[in-house]
Amino acid sequence: MQVNRQEIEQLLKDLIHQSSIVNTDGERKIAENIYRYISALPYFQERPDQVELSTTYNDSRHRYNVLAYVKGEATVSNETVILMGHMDTVGTSDFGKWQEIANDPDRLKEIYQKEGVPNEIREHALSSDWMFGRGSLDMKSGVASHLYLLKHFAEHPKELKGNLLVLIECDEEDSSNGIRSALKDLRRIKDREDFEYIAAINSDYTSPRFQGDENRYIYTGTVGKLLPTFFIAGKETHVGQVFEGFDPNLIISELTKEIDYNPLLSDEMHGEWTLPPVSLKQTDLKPFYDVQTPLSAFVYYNFFVHSWSPKEVLDRLEIHANRAFEQAIRTYSERYELYCKLSGEPYKPVQIKPRVYSFEKYYTWLKEEHGEAFEKEIGKLCEKIMKEPDMDIRKFSCRVVDEIWRWDQTKEPVIILFYSNIYYPRVAFTEDSVLGNRLLQAIDSAVDHVQPYHPKQILSRQFFPYISDMSFMAVSDDDESLAYLDRNMPTWGEEYRLNVEDIKALNVPVCNIGPYGFDAHKKYERVELSYSLEIVPFLTYSVIRRLCK
Repeated sequence: MQVNRQEIEQLLKDLIHQSSIVNTDGERKIAENIYRYISALPYFQERPDQVELSTTYNDSRHRYNVLAYVKGEATVSNETVILMGHMDTVGTSDFGKWQEIANDPDRLKEIYQKEGVPNEIREHALSSDWMFGRGSLDMKSGVASHLYLLKHFAEHPKELKGNLLVLIECDEEDSSNGIRSALKDLRRIKDREDFEYIAAINSDYTSPRFQGDENRYIYTGTVGKLLPTFFIAGKETHVGQVFEGFDPNLIISELTKEIDYNPLLSDEMHGEWTLPPVSLKQTDLKPFYDVQTPLSAFVYYNFFVHSWSPKEVLDRLEIHANRAFEQAIRTYSERYELYCKLSGEPYKPVQIKPRVYSFEKYYTWLKEEHGEAFEKEIGKLCEKIMKEPDMDIRKFSCRVVDEIWRWDQTKEPVIILFYSNIYYPRVAFTEDSVLGNRLLQAIDSAVDHVQPYHPKQILSRQFFPYISDMSFMAVSDDDESLAYLDRNMPTWGEEYRLNVEDIKALNVPVCNIGPYGFDAHKKYERVELSYSLEIVPFLTYSVIRRLCK
């Protein structure tokens, strides 16, 4: 196959020009435009039933996924390869004074060629091999590559043994409503056409793994992401009587010292390590200022996994939560005792003891204490919260746990551990996976074929290190692990749950062959065109041909 870089480059520029920030009207409009582009191809004009603009399910916003498929004519086969990628982007506020031109690659290049920007940025802006703009790297260059390949096979179906299905999904940058909805579409098309999905190829962005790294990477699985969350209740008091209360923020500070950047909470598999956890939000729950100390607080942490189950993560974090609680009590006691010595006031030993619960254990205990009335009230609260517009799932979870805690008649300080966001499952294929090994062999062979055309080394690694919709194409966790996750995620309603059955119905090996560049989600976001628009489509094409043989 001879890749036409100019055609893909123009397609990429057209995509960048369309603002498609997640959760905005632009996200819907770009889907409509992609649908029109595909529908206008002669192949699909003759087969309009093979391209769809599919409204997302259980979604508070009106938006779409785009699906299209070509049936190969080289050999009639049910085997089908999925190409997947997302059309939405993050916002553009990071561009600052250049926000109005965040979707104009040519204007950005002109600005970045001037003095006052970092040398590397200016050097890339002066080169014809780099394109700037929101979505240029993450991941409209990948979408452009997939659309080009769809067009190629639509024009040359005799080159395809089996079938090729392209899925361009919305809402990857927020809650993955797009891919979770598309799973149902993939199941429906599979049943209708009797397709057998054998692999999925994502084209999300890749970047250097460390400073000075010039390798290009293919990933044959993906990291998993959990959002362990801690609700902390203390004892409120007037600031004029501080030692009559117990500040939950003190516990949070010790908790963050235990967890933030802690390499002992990095997960290793096949010699690859996850990044350690880091806090994403930390706050008390006081709604306004007054001179009373906070009664409760909460914090959540990003947590990557390669091999650990949701239960293993909470078990480990429970140990750290107990340590943090004990250290907070020690700090409180030592400072109270010192203050009494300085002030001459009598010291009374502190009676606080650590109490740490998983959500499941805490809920079960309170249900046994209060019976049916407790469950009814919590159910009513959940129904009420779900009717609120644009409810954030993390706030939802926290409010539910806060209400549950109010039924705790001991009123003693406590930490409650739970998950407050949808799980992005890890995907790691074992040696006994027939389809997984077939994909790996196809990748290895394709890399050997393509490597001579590119000066930088192309290497394979197991785990894609960023969050992506690849997580929803296969299940590596067992049923008990996922059931545990469900029991420790205080959300109600299908839109907040991981539909494991939809994933299991596909359960295909997935890899990422994506564009290369720098500064995704930043104002200098840019993509290297020679690799991303020449090598990536050529490599993806080569893998498809080796899979469908």
